[in-house]
This record gives sequence, C-alpha cells and structure tokens, in this order.
Amino acid sequence: MSRIFVTGGSGRLGRSVVTGLAEAGHQVISVDRDAIPAHQLPAGVVQETGDLLAPGEALRLLKKTEPDAVIHLAAIAVPFSAPEDVIFATNTRLAYTVVSAATELGIGRIVTASSPTVLGYGSPAGWLPETFPLDERTTPKPWNAYALSKLIAEQTVQMFAAAQGDKIRYAAFRPCYVISPEEWEGAPTQQGHTLAERLADPALSAPALFNYVDARDVADFLDVLLGKMDSIPNGETFFVGAADALATAPLAELMPVFLPGSATISAGLTGTSPAFSIAKARDLLGWQPKRSWRTELKPSLNEQDPAALVAAGAGSAAKETP
Repeated sequence: MSRIFVTGGSGRLGRSVVTGLAEAGHQVISVDRDAIPAHQLPAGVVQETGDLLAPGEALRLLKKTEPDAVIHLAAIAVPFSAPEDVIFATNTRLAYTVVSAATELGIGRIVTASSPTVLGYGSPAGWLPETFPLDERTTPKPWNAYALSKLIAEQTVQMFAAAQGDKIRYAAFRPCYVISPEEWEGAPTQQGHTLAERLADPALSAPALFNYVDARDVADFLDVLLGKMDSIPNGETFFVGAADALATAPLAELMPVFLPGSATISAGLTGTSPAFSIAKARDLLGWQPKRSWRTELKPSLNEQDPAALVAAGAGSAAKETP
C-alpha cells in the first residue's frame, strides 16, 4: 500500500484515479483548486485544496501530507479552451513545479500525465505518421500549445530522471480520450456528444483517430505502474488506451476516409484494432485494459441497439469511402 498524492483529483480523470487507487487499498491525497463534496469522496481519501502555481504551495502540501508517490494530473485539459499562451504557461509551470517539489523532498515515485496529442494529429497543415499503429516511438509533432505543453511535461520527468539517476523513479503516460463512468450511462463526453452518437457518426471520433480509454482502466494502469517503477527503466512514457477503437467499422476502412493519404499505412488496422498501440504497457508492466465500449455502453440508453450501431458505422464508411 502506498500513500499517493494526486494533483487534479477533482477533474474528469482525477475522480476515477482517486477512486480506483483508494479501492486498490492505497491511501490517497486528492489535491485540486476545487473540492469534491465530502459525501462524494471514497472512504479514506484525504482532500486538500490549493493553487499549485502559487509560490511554495506545492512544496507546502507535499510536506504536509508526506506521500511516497506523486501522480500529476492537474492541467488545463482541453486544447484551445483558453488562450494559447495561458495553456502553455499553466501546464508547463504546473508540471515543473510539482515534479521539482516532489524531487526536492525525495519522494520516490513521480508520474506525470501527458497526452496522445503530442504526436500532432489534426494539424491544419496536414499530418501523417510513419506507420500505424502509433506507439511511443512515433515522432512527436505537436502543433498547438496544449500538445507542446504535454511533450514538455514528458521531457520534464526525463530531465529529472537524468539528473537523479535511480534515486528517484519517474514516468509519464499518455491517456487516450478519457471516458468517465457516467458517460457510459449517457452523459455527454468532453466534446458534448454522447458515446452512442460518436459511434453512430464516425466523423465525431475521427479527429482523435478513434482512440479512447475508460478512466477506471487508467486508474488500474497507475496502480500497476507504481508497483513496477523500481524494476523498469527510469523516465519511461506509456500510451494508455482501450484494446479496440471507438468505431463500429475497421479503421482500415475508416482511416483513409478521414485521414487522406493513409490507406497504405492503415491497411493493417483490421477488425477492432485501435490506432494506438498499448503493447509497451502490456509487455513492460503486464497491464491490460479491462473495459471496452462493447461491454460498458448501456444498450438501453442508445438511440439504436448495438447491431444497428454497427450497421450504421459500416454504412457511413461505405458511403464516404472514395
């Protein structure tokens, strides 16, 4: 059992991470500017509020709570949701402030959240990767402040790992498009669409290359990662996603429709294969996601039943394919 300091614990992903780690038996300190109502906190979770960008605040809270691990999630979480300079300054300062304070105190395990957007998909200038599936070796090409800030967060932990050697263990992870538990019940996703709508209309999921992950699977990943950090190379980065795509048709059919020029490199994305590989997390950590839209989405809340969704997705791909 660990005592884990989670920044951004009141956020969409943070709430599931805090709950999942607490249910796994850890002592969790949830830290955010906004508090969760006390009756919504899992048993045993300690909540602290504060502005981690205020001078000395991160160090004060870490000294007060004395964790043995830090998971940094706090950030402006949506690209273009604030001015570009604000997103860049906020996210990079948060990552550096939290990681440096934890390092100064000698906290043994430090993890920061990154994002798949570091790869640069969606660029208005056009984008194609070297190959599919995308993995940790794919060349990052961030084109906006959010994506760049997340790449710098990864480089921040790598910088500290280079300076500290093996005295302190660091890691970064890139969670795919996060689906929180209530969204399986019909609540809107981050972009305002329901999951049933995203599955019925491939154009809604195409900007994210059909990636997704259940927030509870991210919590499971972090539990496994913290337990393995002493036995893996320091400063590693991992993709964390579902084992399938958020689509009812194979990506080999869908990707060329929405990503011009990708027919050859996406030809291997047959069946339910996702565009983002989680092989590194599986091979190095032994982690596997447990949840899929096929098992978690509530059929009674869909406008169409699952069979109709599959037909609609396949029909849409067929109509739009050149």
